[in-house]
Amino acid sequence: MLTEEEKMIARMKPGCICKGIKLYKIIQAIEQGAKSYEEVAKMTGIGGGSCKSERCGEKVAELLSSLT
Repeated sequence: MLTEEEKMIARMKPGCICKGIKLYKIIQAIEQGAKSYEEVAKMTGIGGGSCKSERCGEKVAELLSSLT
């Protein structure tokens, strides 16, 4: 679980640069039960950009291991 300060910072940080989706949206998806990259992508719209999910895929993997 993130602190309020961490959540505030996550609202400003990019989670998926290619699609312009903030990190907080990814965190919300995980907190709402997403257990895999595919589930996070479906809930948030991340992935499929020019990096082919390389950047956001790594971030999601980190968050899944630390938040679950």
